[in-house]
Amino acid sequence: MKKILFVATGGTIASKKTENGLTPQITPEELISYIPEVEKICEITAVQPFNLDSSNVVPENWSMLVKVIREHYDAFDGFIIAHGTDTMAYTAAALSYMIQNSPKPIVITGAQRPINLDITDAKTNLSDSFYYACDDASQGVQIVFDGKVIAGTRAKKVRTKSYNAFSSIDFPYLAVIQDRRILRYLPMLPYEKPVRFYEKLSDSVFLLKLIPGIQPVLLPVIFEHYDAIIVESFGVGGIPSSIKDMFYELCQKYPEKMIVLCTQVAHEGSDMTVYEVGHEMKKLCNVLESYDMTPEAVAAKTMWLLGNRPMDHESREKAFYKPVNYDTVWS
Repeated sequence: MKKILFVATGGTIASKKTENGLTPQITPEELISYIPEVEKICEITAVQPFNLDSSNVVPENWSMLVKVIREHYDAFDGFIIAHGTDTMAYTAAALSYMIQNSPKPIVITGAQRPINLDITDAKTNLSDSFYYACDDASQGVQIVFDGKVIAGTRAKKVRTKSYNAFSSIDFPYLAVIQDRRILRYLPMLPYEKPVRFYEKLSDSVFLLKLIPGIQPVLLPVIFEHYDAIIVESFGVGGIPSSIKDMFYELCQKYPEKMIVLCTQVAHEGSDMTVYEVGHEMKKLCNVLESYDMTPEAVAAKTMWLLGNRPMDHESREKAFYKPVNYDTVWS
């Protein structure tokens, strides 16, 4: 019988109604009591490193999760993290970089409605996660939600209330789960290297979301106080004329800063070679282009790189484009 470590962190799945709205209150043991059938397939140990609405999750919480899994790694066959949905995609991406090459499954799940309600998706999501974690072919960091298995770096929350809250962006679902049966779309190939854990991250990352007519007044402060600036641009990517002069001047002033371009568009990624605004940015800045990576993965990978790999631009570029957990096909 498999041994599974259940890591509860709060979120909607563990919430109860209060006069001020939903708040996490249900214990890990209570969560498991709603799905008694899984105790027939595995031995479960429960821990709770923190109890938060996922809107309040920060990089320090990701480091806590890595520490918990690393300390218990040899004693368990798989790990399930119950998490709020609002930042679940960020957490899944972060853990993909912080726990690499894991032959054991690290499953992240949650729900759009609390588990103690009569009508809820929580029981199915949690039960599916245990069945998936107990399957011999499961490995690495994934989200299990609404009967779908999504690579940790490819998930995006696309609906705020519906049960099919997450999509896999520009990458197939790894598997689907129906009536406790797992149908795999991609084979899980054995990792060539041993599992590796990272606990350090840098939160000195700023996301600059472009809007029409954006003004450059805050750019000097952003460049001064952050080690990395992620530009969430329009379409395939570039810098608009309203901020380009100051932006390029600051790129020259701070050549050590990590500049990453991604796109606001959910599908098909960036391509800075298409328009003049993109050509110009590539020419005047040491910019890394995210291509088909999700913004969540870009943010997490940037934090991971800054926290663990002090390096020059060339080395940083090589590390950024090295695929991790299916995060990019542009290698």
